[in-house]
Amino acid sequence: MREIESKRITETVARLCQEANYYLGEDVLAALTRAIDREKSPLGRRALARMLENAEIAAREEIPLCQDTGIVVVYLELGQDLHIVGGDVNEAVHEGVRQGYNQGYLRKSMVTQPFSARVNTNDNTPAMVHTEIVSGDNLRITVLPKGGGSENTSRLTVLKPEEGRQGVINFVVRAVEEAGSNPCPPVIVGLGIGGTAGRTMILAKKALLRKVGEPNPDPEVAALEREILERVNELGIGPVGFGGTVTALAVHAEVIPCHISALPVAVNLQCHSARVKEEVL
Repeated sequence: MREIESKRITETVARLCQEANYYLGEDVLAALTRAIDREKSPLGRRALARMLENAEIAAREEIPLCQDTGIVVVYLELGQDLHIVGGDVNEAVHEGVRQGYNQGYLRKSMVTQPFSARVNTNDNTPAMVHTEIVSGDNLRITVLPKGGGSENTSRLTVLKPEEGRQGVINFVVRAVEEAGSNPCPPVIVGLGIGGTAGRTMILAKKALLRKVGEPNPDPEVAALEREILERVNELGIGPVGFGGTVTALAVHAEVIPCHISALPVAVNLQCHSARVKEEVL
C-alpha cells in the first residue's frame, strides 16, 4: 500500500489556495474571450475586456483576482489503496488553508457563531471538505475558493416529478433572473438534479469543477445544458449586470437517480472569476 505524509497535503492545499486566487484557468480565459465576440452590447464588451485585463494583472503581480477570496471548498478523491500517515487528513487540509491564506495575504472571510456574534476565525478556516473514495492509490486535491456574491444566490427545490424537464428549466432560469448582478456575471451555472436535497446541492457545486463549456457526456443532459444556457442568455442581464447577451458562459449539469416521488434540483452559480486548481499526489 502506498503511503503519503499528511504534510504533503498541507503544502499542496496552501499552494493551490494561492494559485487559485491569482491565476484564472485557461478555460475561463478562453470562454471570456469568446464571450466578447458574442456580446452585442458595447458596454458589455468593455466589461468583459476589463475582466481579462484584471486576470492578466492578477497573474503578473500575483495578487487576488477579487477582494473576496472566498470560502475554501476542497474536494478530495482518495484512492482506496492509499494510506495517509503523520496526521489527520482533514486537519491537514485546514492547516493548508491557514498557511495559504496567511502566506498569500488573502482575505479571511470565515466567521464563527454565524447567527449571533459572527467572530472572524482569522485564518479562513474551516474549509468545506468533500471526500470521495475512489480506486487506485492517488489523492486528487481540488481547491475551489467560492465567493459570497455567487454562493449567496444558491437555490434548492424539490419539484413534483410531473414537472419534469420543463420544470427544471424554469427553476434554473428563475434562479439566475432573481440573482441578477449579485453573482458577478457572466456566470457559470452549476446544476444538480436527482438524489436527495442534500446530495443535489453537492452535485450542483461539483459541476463547477468541469472545464468551462465542456458538455455532460450524456447527450440528453448536454441538450438540457444547451437549452438552459440559451434561455439564461435571453434574460439580458449581461456582463456585471450592465445588460447584454452574455449572462452565462456555460451551464454544467450533473444528474443521478432519485426517489419515485421527488425531483430534487439545485443551482449553484459561479462568478466570472471561476477559480479552480487541482493536483494529484
